[in-house]
Amino acid sequence: MNVIGIDIGAKGALALLSPDGELLEVADMPILRDGLANRPNVNAPLLASIVRRWQASQAFVEYVGARPKEGATGAFAFGRSKGVIEGVCAAIELPVAFLTPPVWKRAVGIPPGKDGAKDAARSEAIRRWPGHAELFARVKDDGRAEAALIGLAGLLREARVAA
Repeated sequence: MNVIGIDIGAKGALALLSPDGELLEVADMPILRDGLANRPNVNAPLLASIVRRWQASQAFVEYVGARPKEGATGAFAFGRSKGVIEGVCAAIELPVAFLTPPVWKRAVGIPPGKDGAKDAARSEAIRRWPGHAELFARVKDDGRAEAALIGLAGLLREARVAA
């Protein structure tokens, strides 16, 4: 069965991969700006629609926590995104496995460190799936690349595909 890779956050994305690591589909994280401050939030019904339609057997999700020097509002929003994703997956009985950034990046060959990590993810996604290069062409497509690579890292971790 297919798997989903998820890069958490308002600028994140989802990627659907076949059991052998073929990239099948990518979707930007569904967000809506709502609430008093008009901040972007992951929209649970829209997310559920995508995840349900894809009918995957497993989701591999980036494990996130509060980031250094991040304010309380930003940390809360990030945590809320994680909770919405967990809740949607639980509601449709989709098993979730979390991968920390160092783990998934090491699995797919992205060097440690933050300098150029977003571009490195885009470059690696284009290298692995050249037929889908247009999905990763823009700087803001780093979430798509990371979601696809998180899904691939999950498959590699569970030895479902060869490196």
